[in-house]
Amino acid sequence: MTFEDYAQGKLQNGAKDEIKNVLLIGAGDGGNAVLKELQHRSDLGLFVAGFVDDDPGKKGKNIQGVKVLGDTSRIPEFAQAFGVTEAIITIVNASSKDIRRIVEICQGSGLKVKIVPGIFEMLDDKVQITRVRQINIDDLLGRSVFNLAGHLPEVTKVYGGKRILVTGAGGSIGSELCRQLATMKPAEIVLLDKDENSIFEIDNDLRDHAETGVPIRPVIANIKNGDRLKLVFAKYRPEIVFHAAAHKHVPLMELNVSEAILNNVLGTINVVETAAAAGVERVIFISTDKAANPTSVMGATKKLGEIVVQNCAKRNGTKFSCVRFGNVLGSRGSAVPLFRRQIERGGPVTVTHPEMRRYFMSIAEAVHLIIQSGTLGEKGEIFVLDMGEPIRIIDMVKSLIRLSGQREEDIEIRYVGIRPGEKLYEEILIDEERTRSTKFEKVFIAPPMENSNGKAMRYIQDILNAAGEGDAEKIVAILSDMGIGFHREDRA
Repeated sequence: MTFEDYAQGKLQNGAKDEIKNVLLIGAGDGGNAVLKELQHRSDLGLFVAGFVDDDPGKKGKNIQGVKVLGDTSRIPEFAQAFGVTEAIITIVNASSKDIRRIVEICQGSGLKVKIVPGIFEMLDDKVQITRVRQINIDDLLGRSVFNLAGHLPEVTKVYGGKRILVTGAGGSIGSELCRQLATMKPAEIVLLDKDENSIFEIDNDLRDHAETGVPIRPVIANIKNGDRLKLVFAKYRPEIVFHAAAHKHVPLMELNVSEAILNNVLGTINVVETAAAAGVERVIFISTDKAANPTSVMGATKKLGEIVVQNCAKRNGTKFSCVRFGNVLGSRGSAVPLFRRQIERGGPVTVTHPEMRRYFMSIAEAVHLIIQSGTLGEKGEIFVLDMGEPIRIIDMVKSLIRLSGQREEDIEIRYVGIRPGEKLYEEILIDEERTRSTKFEKVFIAPPMENSNGKAMRYIQDILNAAGEGDAEKIVAILSDMGIGFHREDRA
């Protein structure tokens, strides 16, 4: 279709808005699908001037009457030659690294950039123009490339037809777990959380997608209450449990040490012991990269949670596993919403340290890998997710500033120093010499703990007693003596 044909069709439909010339970045299936829709939607006022693709074999090809002009390095040239004002990235499995590069080229050419959803947002595998959206921070930092569909049938087989209970179901990870598990046709999903508002939201969200036909059972309960948990397990008889409930904010847990222990340690004991006694088939404990050589109370509590899980796995027929991963983009309490608010106010944006680095992954991808990991566990193995390369927080902030439409030099960035319990660099999760691969390419098995789990277990009751007494100093002293690698980071 020529521009003249398109414009004539638009005029015949009575449309008066200005026609915008766009480039489609990616001449694969995604680009093909978007082009097809645009050619039948003249009301949108978007005319495809051409495709751009880095595959030299596609250069010069004609797709539905539209030419592949060349590679992404020539976007500025094509934008000027064809009067292009907008680009749509149509590569469904594009990595964050590639997206960042393309966005920088497009923004340098004055183009508005949009994108088709990533593969984790499109489990139904449909690319539609109505799903094209603005670039977000997940696209720039949280996307990676791997084969999602390859293992989906065997993973679904594990969860299909099962009664599944998710603790912390109202949280960022817990709610996404429920959404993805619902697509796998379990017998039912029990949503357990102490926060009634969060449960209200995820309950309604799942019911809004009632086409899955999965029964949803919302339950308000606190994992610190072991008797309440026993009643819930007796009523719903879950076969698989994902334990995602936890206090996770490092600085807050430094100020609320007793609560961190009671919720993250006692709560985990209650969940795994109740699950084992009820004959649950599988328990998957959601841990964190901060459990590796912990320097914070929060990290130490999650390390203890792993030890509790492994200890229980030795004594029961239930299959247990732990999953460690880093920061997820867009989760509650993550730095991203705070940075956005600071940018919207015109700054300053507060960053702890210019060299602070963190591993990042989108919530959807992290949850998919957790679900994969859950099919592998037997005796409390600790699985670690390949989070890619660590990213400097300052680079994230600069990306957010550019996404807001402002220039980096227009927003002040203020360094405020590392807070108690924080690390400058998180531990390397994947060590090729020590971790073992699994059949899932981004899921690895961590080496066995070098410290004695038995020694740590002997201290559990002491630390729970200290938490009950509200004795934070005693708790920290016990953590230091437990042999779990707990130490304070030198922030000098």
